[in-house]
Amino acid sequence: MAKNNHSCQSLIPSFLYSSSVGSSYNGGVPQLLQQSKLSPSSNSCDHGVLSKNFVIPAPSEKIEMFSPAYYLACTAGGVFSCGLTHMTVTPLDLIDPSKYKSITSGFGVLLKEQGARGFFRGWVPTLLGYSAQGACKFGFYEFFKKYYSDMAGPENAAKYKTLIYLAGSASAELIADVALCPMEAVKVRVQTQPGFARGLADGMPKFLRSEGYSGLYKGLVPLWGRQIPYTMMKFASFETIVEQLYKNVIPTPKDQCSKNLQLGISFAGGYLAGILCAIVSHPADNLVSFLNNARGATAGDAVRQLGLWGLFTRGLPLRIVMIGTLTGAQWGIYDAFKVFVGLPTTGGGAPAPAVAKP
Repeated sequence: MAKNNHSCQSLIPSFLYSSSVGSSYNGGVPQLLQQSKLSPSSNSCDHGVLSKNFVIPAPSEKIEMFSPAYYLACTAGGVFSCGLTHMTVTPLDLIDPSKYKSITSGFGVLLKEQGARGFFRGWVPTLLGYSAQGACKFGFYEFFKKYYSDMAGPENAAKYKTLIYLAGSASAELIADVALCPMEAVKVRVQTQPGFARGLADGMPKFLRSEGYSGLYKGLVPLWGRQIPYTMMKFASFETIVEQLYKNVIPTPKDQCSKNLQLGISFAGGYLAGILCAIVSHPADNLVSFLNNARGATAGDAVRQLGLWGLFTRGLPLRIVMIGTLTGAQWGIYDAFKVFVGLPTTGGGAPAPAVAKP
């Protein structure tokens, strides 16, 4: 029985990830690659035959796309991306906008009150918690993006790509926050209650004695409320911004750009996406901090004490600076790791050509 060429076709649209592809575009319509470039009788999946008229060369990456090794690499990239960046901005977490008039004055007071060591109070739970979150966030995002694209099929995946970005990132963050929540609870308590504990080693036992194991997940629902919209905006806006940068700003096709330029685009796209993330997630961030800092407090208590306007605006300028820089750095580090292991950077590819129906 003749082998069906369509069984060789990957359902992931090429706009999600782009390798060097030998097709060029004229007015948005791909020029046909000549079938004569391959043996006329060749039906091998190794040649990436999509139809009689479209041929995509086999990828040259060191790691096979969407293989277990690929998802493992994305998971490892997420660890470095989120763990290191969140640990680095720990000092910004310690600036209470209700206590300090500006970042500069906040740093000055913090240095005077607690010394240089005070700038990184709570760095261990931050590093561990956000490393676990990053592993799940990026690893499962890649998995769910491929999974939902396969479910939709090539044409619908290309047509509704933004919905796939949103669904994939929301699904990933749902899992990632379960990994983050215990460390986030201890981190917030250590950072917002001076004298509670020096760090994770003494903070975790003390927290468990006062709140119990269930207390570690007291803030999970508010955390979902903060992180899921944040991550949906983070991934969907990043993918869209990067695509538009390559389409309208960079005069050279992505596969012809240097790796340094591609990583610069990843940082720029991440920074702009981070500004949007900060605005979307800020009310829930204030709510999570309030609940973890006040024993037995409820969401209603937070609204009554902070007010609706305060819930949306308290500390927002600082958060925009922090999240913009943080998100830009995260995408830069994540894509740098992908380049290091031989994978293409995220986003910016051209839409997949239409597949002729048999």
